[in-house]
Amino acid sequence: MALAPVALFVYNRPKHTAYTVEFLQKNILANESDLFIFSDAPKKPSQSGLVDSVREYIHGITGFKSVTIIENDINKGLSTSIIHGVSRLCKEFGQVIVLEDDLVTSPHFLGYMNEALNIYRHNDTVISIHGYMYPINSKLPETFFLRGADCWGWATWDRGWNLFEPNGKKLLHELKQKKMVNQFNYNGAFNNIKIFKKRDSWCIRWHASAFLKYKLTLYPGVSLVNNIGVDGTGEHCGSTNYYDCEVSRHPLEIKEIAVTENEEVRRRVEEYLRNLKKPIVNRIKNRIRRFYNDYI
Repeated sequence: MALAPVALFVYNRPKHTAYTVEFLQKNILANESDLFIFSDAPKKPSQSGLVDSVREYIHGITGFKSVTIIENDINKGLSTSIIHGVSRLCKEFGQVIVLEDDLVTSPHFLGYMNEALNIYRHNDTVISIHGYMYPINSKLPETFFLRGADCWGWATWDRGWNLFEPNGKKLLHELKQKKMVNQFNYNGAFNNIKIFKKRDSWCIRWHASAFLKYKLTLYPGVSLVNNIGVDGTGEHCGSTNYYDCEVSRHPLEIKEIAVTENEEVRRRVEEYLRNLKKPIVNRIKNRIRRFYNDYI
């Protein structure tokens, strides 16, 4: 099995980058994996010092089969950097595993990604593999499918990435035309449409591209990724601990399952996202209730 190259996108957060790399180095397949680091240039002169610190750090990275560093001379921005980097590696290798500089991984992340990429390589309904899962307080299947795509530790093939539509206005028009807005918003649990209007988000375009074509993404029942960047330091994220999770310390059993959306898990995700809108007291009550329902 040929291992997929790992694309890591970094910018101006040296501490986050170091955490991400240190945990990635602990992955069982790290020393057999080719790492490609895409470093964006500073947007403002005031960010030059932090970008320089990141670049000094990444030039000393070891522990992988190879490390290739691509430094931009101008600031492309996160969306353009990811689109160009993923396109480059998909074209060259036919597949890619994608991380940003604030994603801490389980030591079994690369194993899960590569095995799943291999199992579903020729199934056109599967557009990608994802490593993060919301901290839902109930037992989930080992792996399952949800419609669309995601962005916190993911992988795809060239055939999947070829379906990416960069035109957000076109995607939004199609969602409205096909009356899919409510479904796309997890039946009102989360306002994905709002992201189209407020941010230059490659992720929402990736998700919409997959969603409109009825493509599915494989998820783990226990998260293999934790996002440590939702602390106000990111380009597009505020500060919250709603998405914090403990990454799995054990490998997942990856086997071929029915390629259909798991409607029960989707309902649980909707419930989780809907609860984020509620006052903290209600969220605590709901978690206690679910605990008693599941374990007592």
